[in-house]
Amino acid sequence: MSQLIATEPIARWIASLGIGAEGLVEFERVGAGQSNLTFLVTDAVGHRWIMRRPPLGKLLASAHDVEREHRIMSGLQGTGVPVPTIHGFTKDPDITDAPIMLMDFVDGRVLDSIEAVEAVPEETRRAIGLSLASTLGSVHEVDLVAAGLDDLASHAPYAERQLRRWHRQWEQSRTRDLPIVDDLAARLTAHVPEQREVSLVHGDFHLLNVITDADAGRVTAVLDWELSTLGDPLADLGGLLAYWPQADDEIVTGFRGPTMPGFPSRDELVAQYAATTGRDVSAIGFWYVLGLWKIAIIAEGVLRRSIDDPRNTAVTGQISSDLIDSLLARADLEARAAGL
Repeated sequence: MSQLIATEPIARWIASLGIGAEGLVEFERVGAGQSNLTFLVTDAVGHRWIMRRPPLGKLLASAHDVEREHRIMSGLQGTGVPVPTIHGFTKDPDITDAPIMLMDFVDGRVLDSIEAVEAVPEETRRAIGLSLASTLGSVHEVDLVAAGLDDLASHAPYAERQLRRWHRQWEQSRTRDLPIVDDLAARLTAHVPEQREVSLVHGDFHLLNVITDADAGRVTAVLDWELSTLGDPLADLGGLLAYWPQADDEIVTGFRGPTMPGFPSRDELVAQYAATTGRDVSAIGFWYVLGLWKIAIIAEGVLRRSIDDPRNTAVTGQISSDLIDSLLARADLEARAAGL
């Protein structure tokens, strides 16, 4: 672990926080995340915490902003959104070469492997899936002023901001030429729906970014807020659908967990969200396609960082360019189905 972080000064910082850390503190890289790095922190008597820091090497501007993630999660403390308790943040160069944040370890299951999903009964899988949609609704009900997040980002139309931002990210991080990226950007730009409200947007909400109580069938913590911003709430719902393959999809992409028996369909997720929030979801086709396009660009950035600095490669291995191609092909299919 010493090749990733300077453990001794960070351990001293953790001991200074007054959270009961005792004795030798150990760090272990955990999770399948390939953006900000996540570490399990354990002390000599078994207390556990989670630490987050940016990836290693050269980063794109505004990406992997742990300080911003800390601000958002701190603002959400005590709201209806389930988030871990935050214990500390520092960017002191005597402690760390990059910003770090320490939070509670939340016990539960992250359904990030087929084996983890198989351990959950089918009826509980359905409850967890529907809980995802309901929990997303709670994110979008946050009072921005009360949470101190009203100035987190622009209140300007979100779709246009997203299209500009991610197209720029593509140009800065691509590993090859893929004309379909520009083609989809043009088609999305020509069909931007009217934005009626501004809410907190998680920006990367899906099954792998939540902790669940597999006995109660509900979400107990929402993680990975680094892409959170202000915008159209349906963008989050579209992103959830983009991460939710079905067994009958012509092109199945990403983690196959949601294709297993018991999980609700994409249509059922949309219906649950609409019932929970009362929102008009008629424009969801646009946001679903935008979600697929955005995930493909994010994946390309992950691939680029892994190529540039192999230490950033997740424990699950390097992202495949075939996955990115499949995401874009699926986006094209869904765009045609949505009339884009």
